[in-house]
Amino acid sequence: MTIHALLYYIIFVTFYALLHYDVSDFFFITFYELLNSQFCDFLHYYTIFLMKRQQQTFIVTLILFSVFFFFPLVANGSELFIGSVRYEDTGAYTCIAKNEVGVDEDISSLFVEDSAKKTRLSVGNMFYVFSDEGITVLQPSECEIRRHMKRTERIVATYEEMCPKGEGVSPQHCVWSSAVNIRDKYIYVTQPLLSRLLVVDIQAQKVVQAVATDPFPVKMLYDKSHDQVWVLTWGDMDRTLPTLQVILQASVGEVHHAIRTTFQRVNDFFIPPTNLIITHVRFAFVFLKNEPAVHKIDLETFHRVKTISLKNYSCIPVSMAYTHLSGFYFIQCQSKSHLQVPPQLLIDSVTDTVIGPNLNITGQPFVSPDGRYIVTPDPLSSKLIVQTVSFQGELGLNQEMDEPVAVSDLAFQPSFTESNQHVVVATSGSGTDLLFADLSSGRTDVLQSLKAPLTAQAWPWGGPNRVVVSSGLFGQYLVTPSAESLFVLNGKQRTPHCEVSDIKRGNTVVWVGEV
Repeated sequence: MTIHALLYYIIFVTFYALLHYDVSDFFFITFYELLNSQFCDFLHYYTIFLMKRQQQTFIVTLILFSVFFFFPLVANGSELFIGSVRYEDTGAYTCIAKNEVGVDEDISSLFVEDSAKKTRLSVGNMFYVFSDEGITVLQPSECEIRRHMKRTERIVATYEEMCPKGEGVSPQHCVWSSAVNIRDKYIYVTQPLLSRLLVVDIQAQKVVQAVATDPFPVKMLYDKSHDQVWVLTWGDMDRTLPTLQVILQASVGEVHHAIRTTFQRVNDFFIPPTNLIITHVRFAFVFLKNEPAVHKIDLETFHRVKTISLKNYSCIPVSMAYTHLSGFYFIQCQSKSHLQVPPQLLIDSVTDTVIGPNLNITGQPFVSPDGRYIVTPDPLSSKLIVQTVSFQGELGLNQEMDEPVAVSDLAFQPSFTESNQHVVVATSGSGTDLLFADLSSGRTDVLQSLKAPLTAQAWPWGGPNRVVVSSGLFGQYLVTPSAESLFVLNGKQRTPHCEVSDIKRGNTVVWVGEV
C-alpha cells in the first residue's frame, strides 16, 4: 500500500464523514481491516454498512475500489478505466451489481498486449460483407464502415479486377456464394460465375490471389484440424457435374491450387466443427445425388472409410449436425418421391450404426456451440423443437416453441441474463420478422419490419437466402441482410442497432475476431 493510496483513502472517508455524521465506528473498523490487508472483509463491512443506509453498493464500492487501485470511473460511472496493467492481467472479469432489489452480473474480457502491436489500424472484430459492390468491412458497435474494397480493385497476384465486367450489356457487379474465415488471417470467398475463389488478406486488406476451381464453386467449409478448405462445385447451374475439391495449407501465405478428389455426383458434404472441447476432427461425410447413404471420408487421406446405408429408412441425406456430448450425428432426410418427409435419423459416431429416427422430428438440425442443445425448425409442425443433451449423454425433448417465421437461417448467442445458457436467433426466408428464443425458458421475442430478404430466385446457390451471423462466441452483435441493405442487431437488447444502406445482395458474411 503506497502513501498516495493511503492519502486517497483518508480523503475519501473524510469527505464521506462530512456528509454522514455517524460513520466513526465504520471508519475505525475499515481502517483496521485496511491495515491488516483484509480488503475483501473491508468491502464486506462497507457493503453491509451502505445497505443499512439503503444505498446502492455497486457504484460507491467501485468508487472506493478505484481510489485504492487508481482505476477511476469514467463515462458517467459506466466504465472503469484501468491505467496500469501487466500481461498477466489478461483474463475474463466478472462485474457484480447487488442491492436490496436484486443481483446482476456481466463478464468482460481483458487482453493485454504490447502497444507496438497496435500501431496499425485495427482490422479485427469486424464483419466482412460481400455484396454486389464489393467487400464492406463493418465495425458493429459504432456501425462504422472501416473499409470498402470496390469491385474494380485489383488482385495483387494477377492485377485482374476483383469483379470483372461480364459479356453483354449487364452492369458490372460481384457475385458471391460462400466464404470462410481462415484463422483470422485470410478469408476465402467463392465467385461461382467466374469458376474461382478469392483469397483476402485480412491484415493487408487486399485480395491477394484468385484460385481456379471447377465450374460453379458454391459452398466451402474449412477443416481447421488439417488447415484445408473443401470446395463443392456444381459444374453448371443445373448441378450436372458436381465435384469436391480441396485446397491444402490454407493459412499459409503461398500460391494455392485446388486439388480434385475422386468423389463424383456429390450433392453436399459435412465437416463437424471444432469447439473449445473438440479441437481435432478426423472424418467428414459426403452425400451423393439421390443416394440413401452417407460416405465417411478420412480428412487426411481423402479416402472413403465407410458407407453407412440409410436405405432401410428411405432417407436421402440433406444435411447433418453433430454433438460431442452424446456422440450423435443428426441426419436431415428427404425421400426420393419428395411427397413425404422422413424424420431425422440418429447415427452413433463410435460404431457408425444407425440408431433410428429422432422421434418424429423433420427439418434441418442446428447444434449449439457447447453441444447441449439441438434446435430444429420443423416445417411440418411449424414448431421450433428444442432437444437437450445431458452431461451423461442422454438426449431428451426439452420443449416445442411456436415458430412465427419460416426459418431461413439460425444462429446461437450466449444468454445475457442466464449463465451457461443460449439464445437462438432465426431469420425468415420470406418475411421481415426475426425471432429471438431463450432455449432454457422458452421466452420468445419477434423483431419486425427488417425489410424484405432476397427472393429465393435471387439467391440460387443453395443455403439460406437470408443469413444471420453473430460476432463470435461471446459477442452481442449480429448482422442480417435485406435485399438492398444490412441490419446490425444488438442481441443483448434484442433490438435493431442500425441499418447500413446501399449493400445489395450482401448475403455472404464472415465475422473476423481479434487479428
